[in-house]
Amino acid sequence: MKLAKSSMTVWAALALSFTLSSSAGAQSAPPKNAARKAKAASSKAATSATAPSSGADASAPAPAVKFEPVTAKRDPFQPLVSSTKPSHGPLPPGKAGLIIGTVHVDGTVKSPSGMMAVVSNEERRVYFIREGDKLYDGDVEKIGLDGVTFKENSKDAFGKPVERMVTKRIYQSAGEQQ
Repeated sequence: MKLAKSSMTVWAALALSFTLSSSAGAQSAPPKNAARKAKAASSKAATSATAPSSGADASAPAPAVKFEPVTAKRDPFQPLVSSTKPSHGPLPPGKAGLIIGTVHVDGTVKSPSGMMAVVSNEERRVYFIREGDKLYDGDVEKIGLDGVTFKENSKDAFGKPVERMVTKRIYQSAGEQQ
């Protein structure tokens, strides 16, 4: 007789959980009246469990329904590596604020103290630079009569530091970009 009571309680709980899970599985969000349905189902299970023929215990706890939050996934059509270059914000004044990619070589001068180059930035401001001067993203490596060689320090798409030599000429040859 004891075995029949526990068996009936297990079957009532199983039927209740199946009813709740099938109604919850049909919708992505819980219905507004889910609590009311759960109470009605538990009271229905309790009344069927307390019937004289079954003899089941009415104090069996009803299983709780848990809803898992949906986690946001990465958009598969977005690139893994950003193609936009980070902005560098306000630049320092003077030669220290010159970006090698935007510098235009206007001329070179040979003086007793060494070679000097006349360069301008995007805003058409003119600067005089010498070998060894530090710029925003590199150094002045060598100044010749036909152009200037810079050592540019940058980062690749994955953030790894990269050094490269950039030569800017006064008069660009065919196919060369300034």
